[in-house]
Amino acid sequence: MSVTLITGASSGIGAALARHYAQPGATLILHGRDAPRLDAVAQACRDRGARVETERLDVRDRPAIAAWLRDLDARRPIDLVIVNAAINGGDPGGDVETEAMAFETVDVNLVGALNVALPCATLMRARGGGQIALVSSLAAFAPLPDAPAYSGTKAALLAHGLALREKLKPYGVRVNVVTPGYVKTAMGSEYQGWRPLEISAQDAAARIARGLARDRDIVAFPWILAAAARGAALLPESLRRLGMSGFKFKIRVGR
Repeated sequence: MSVTLITGASSGIGAALARHYAQPGATLILHGRDAPRLDAVAQACRDRGARVETERLDVRDRPAIAAWLRDLDARRPIDLVIVNAAINGGDPGGDVETEAMAFETVDVNLVGALNVALPCATLMRARGGGQIALVSSLAAFAPLPDAPAYSGTKAALLAHGLALREKLKPYGVRVNVVTPGYVKTAMGSEYQGWRPLEISAQDAAARIARGLARDRDIVAFPWILAAAARGAALLPESLRRLGMSGFKFKIRVGR
């Protein structure tokens, strides 16, 4: 049966995806930062009949992550990796992000994601099969002024993922980019502002799984917000600024 690796699986979309893929015969490797929450998700998946392993390595630790992935793949080849681990961006007071905030976001959301995705790509290419999903955001298409580093990392994942998809396709490796809109999660709740067409994490997980099963290049949802976001870049700056003015937010203090 299938072997699925999910990073950022201790809560939110990652936890919902873990539960979605949990079934008898399936093997899940769940990665997360919060040990109690990760253990709870793992147990819920075991209760559904899945075999589960957990790991709490820092995605920024490139040598450790690469060694872990090689060991996992040597024991049981990974069929699907969903690179989901990420942190919020933006200043809690709504000011311009500090350099420290910006670089931490880049290190986790972009560098950390590639620290997982690229070793998996190498391993999958060598054996001629596998699938990698990079979880980006609709902010990749319509950058949020209050979260420039977050938006930038998600845009970079979109571009990198689509380019990698074309390079790896001849080797039997599928690459997909997931660009969700607003999803009800603990991380998402830290954003205090308008959240149109927000959906549950369970709904998001089901949509992601369907898109990956169909090998869509970009799994974007909800479609109305996705269409608006993808069209925003084509608008003159004055109209784009007006349209994005409703998406201002602040981050709850104590993040």
